[in-house]
Amino acid sequence: MQKLSLNTTYPTLAIYGIQDCVDSKYPGFIHDHNIALFYQGKVEKMLQLERISRNKRDNKLSQQITSLLREERLIGQPLDIVFVDHEIGRAFISSDGQIRFEAPLRQTLTPYPEKGMLRWYDTQNQGWCLNHEMAHIGTTLPFCGQWKENSLMIHYDGGASCSNFSVWKFNNGKLSLVDAHWKNKRITSLHNANALTFAIVGAKQFDQNSVPGKIMGFGAFGEDIPEIRNWLHQHNFFKDIWKSKKLFFHKSKEEMGIELNHFDLHHPFIQNIAASIQAEFEEQLLQDLNYYQEKTKTENLYYSGGCALNIKANSKIIESGQFNEVVIPPCCEDSGLALGAGAWVEYLKHGKLFQHSAYLNNWGLNSSKEHYSKELIQKIAKEINEGAVFATCIGNGEAGPRALGNRSIIAKASSKSLAQRVSEYHKKREWYRPIAPIMLTRNAVKVSESPIHSLSKYMLLDYKIKREYRDKMAGVVHVDHTSRIQTITHREENPFLFDLLKEMESSYGEIALINTSFNKQGEPIVHSFEGALHSAKKLEIDGVIGNSRLTLIDL
Repeated sequence: MQKLSLNTTYPTLAIYGIQDCVDSKYPGFIHDHNIALFYQGKVEKMLQLERISRNKRDNKLSQQITSLLREERLIGQPLDIVFVDHEIGRAFISSDGQIRFEAPLRQTLTPYPEKGMLRWYDTQNQGWCLNHEMAHIGTTLPFCGQWKENSLMIHYDGGASCSNFSVWKFNNGKLSLVDAHWKNKRITSLHNANALTFAIVGAKQFDQNSVPGKIMGFGAFGEDIPEIRNWLHQHNFFKDIWKSKKLFFHKSKEEMGIELNHFDLHHPFIQNIAASIQAEFEEQLLQDLNYYQEKTKTENLYYSGGCALNIKANSKIIESGQFNEVVIPPCCEDSGLALGAGAWVEYLKHGKLFQHSAYLNNWGLNSSKEHYSKELIQKIAKEINEGAVFATCIGNGEAGPRALGNRSIIAKASSKSLAQRVSEYHKKREWYRPIAPIMLTRNAVKVSESPIHSLSKYMLLDYKIKREYRDKMAGVVHVDHTSRIQTITHREENPFLFDLLKEMESSYGEIALINTSFNKQGEPIVHSFEGALHSAKKLEIDGVIGNSRLTLIDL
């Protein structure tokens, strides 16, 4: 392991705050600024900026960082400070001029932090720069503690420092670069920079980061038809029809015999196109994993980057059985970059990290331990069984884009109409998007046609549901009979939800709860309890569970 002049007694502060190259209301190239603080191998504080600013995917950290650091009394403290770069830059300058960091020009992609020039409130703290790729790889560390020998490390996203797909090998305690390239940009662009994809889901510029999830969910209604996929290839997936869609409709009629004048999401042809786009992504990913595993002779996979949020593709990786262990973090996209950079620096300092849960978003929160009595659990279960829709704001928020019980909207999972109400009325989501369940692992094992993998605790996989259980989970089984199950195995993982799920099963025969993120369309997931009450009223749900009580919402 390379020796760096890091101070093992100092906390590590990691920052992802590269300034966007466009100045607009919505993120352009840069999104999801974040901060993480570590001490002695443990995450002390984490913040996804949007959670506090309430601006979706906020990328204005340079304007807010001084006040954020001052609130947590971090100015003037001895720190090792690491910044994460991006392909558009390697510098960070705060709006008040109190922070100025400049990294050396990039010569090659290195796994190690590079020393830079830092001005930090007139103190002598050291500043380092870590490339975007390595920060993504580092996000696996807080959730596994240390990497296993002979492992393949993959970063895959829209774009990083020098690549959108990088491959590393971890062996003998060292990380080495195997490959890094932009060859898969064509694939990722299908989800985040393709005019046809945007047109299908009706996305605008500010929706670009939500398009991959939407096309994945919508694709479940269709089939991957070879004839359609070949046709899409012939026309380069109509990637440039931004100004006019006439070419697409003309070619659809002329060459495929399909007459359309708008994007009818109920039409099988449009559904099959979405399924083909998803299949194209899955096929390329599995080919790449096979190639690089054979090249490196590795046994385990650590996989991160925004593409690792693709549940369908993740499930195919697990089903392939080619790796002994697969680790994907809950914050694998850019919202976890500071966490990954800080984790890697801490690993270099101490050789390992503590293993953490996903509940790390705690900046500015007083995360005192909450207690929910048996009587309160019974009351909440009774209300839910009668059709109530509640939300949780318990302890720390989750790291990453998915609510995992602490910032969730919950309801009875056996009712399809109730799930539709939660998704389309309360949250204003599109009709084709699936709602996920949360359930005890012992019940997940019963309902799934395949074994339950540990990644299900982060809602990163889907499972085909056995026919005899589909009615009991009607609200959370998608059109293809799969369900994006989040599991809880042990009570200490989430005491409130563990107890509530047990009560729902024992008293009412309900084996799952609806679990969708506590936010309205276009807004970030809630952060504070006060914000939760405000959002609950806007969402018109029945109550909020938090601060050891149930607070009913007066509408």
